[in-house]
Amino acid sequence: MQTLPFSVICSDDTLLTQEAVDMWRKNARANGFTEREVFDIAGQFNWAGVLDALQSMSLFGDKKIIELRMPTGKPGKEGGDAIKTLCAHTSPDVSIMLTLPRADKAMKSAVWFKHLSSNATINEINSIALAQLPRFLSERLKKNGQSASPQALQLMSQQFEGNLIAANQEIEKLALLFPKGELSDSDIQKSVFNVARYDVFSLSEALLAGDVARVCRMIEGLKAEGEAIVLVIWALTEDLRVMTSIKESIQSGGNLHSLMREKRIWGAREKLMPTAIAALSLPFLKNALSRMHDIDKAAKGLSRSDAWDAALQLASQIALRIRKPR
Repeated sequence: MQTLPFSVICSDDTLLTQEAVDMWRKNARANGFTEREVFDIAGQFNWAGVLDALQSMSLFGDKKIIELRMPTGKPGKEGGDAIKTLCAHTSPDVSIMLTLPRADKAMKSAVWFKHLSSNATINEINSIALAQLPRFLSERLKKNGQSASPQALQLMSQQFEGNLIAANQEIEKLALLFPKGELSDSDIQKSVFNVARYDVFSLSEALLAGDVARVCRMIEGLKAEGEAIVLVIWALTEDLRVMTSIKESIQSGGNLHSLMREKRIWGAREKLMPTAIAALSLPFLKNALSRMHDIDKAAKGLSRSDAWDAALQLASQIALRIRKPR
């Protein structure tokens, strides 16, 4: 995706939007846009801060990225006027990304959107329908050097319809559990419907709740039942990645609840996540991710460490910090 003064992504799919923004941001940074400001537009949002960010230049003369996230697709009168101003005052030293939901007829007929159509690059990303999902899954598997039968792809499609994030996580997990090559229907069925997955999700809830004793019992129980350590590594790493990403975005001005919606954090985890994120510092989270990388190496036999013991130690330390914030 080319880095232009003003780019817009319209989509209802969180994963596809996130990946498109990541690609745009990577390209922007490669072209010298090193400074970044993020605005989550919700409720009584003050647009003056966005206009100030457009006009204020870095003390070091760095090019700037401005990311605007507007999940409602309704800027209001003040926001509409601000968008017109942004369109009229683009700069080669500032690259703006605005993410919106799918652009329906009402949105496209709004005056502010017409200004965008004339002054910005608009990328409309359609959600992936059930009929297209097997192909999507096949392409993702191929990137990991794996493949699956049409029957297995259909099974996965029915299981993950409407939730590409879960589908993508499942593909990442398959890459951890099985070698490259064609996956058997049996392997995929066991992975998709494995009861241990739900135990691992419960482990995530125990971790975020700071329940040290339960975390230890669950990891020891999974080990005793002969479950693969990579499943525990996958679950812990996912939580750490999500919390690190949210923590970084909050420090750049992001809104916690909007970020959790983006990451599809619902149910019990939605209630637990704010306390966990508040309790864990960004340096601690990054260090924990680094340690998870070492644990993953141990699980693959690339070091002499005991992966189960290391995972248990790290998970209990994380839970303890959440229970007793420092």
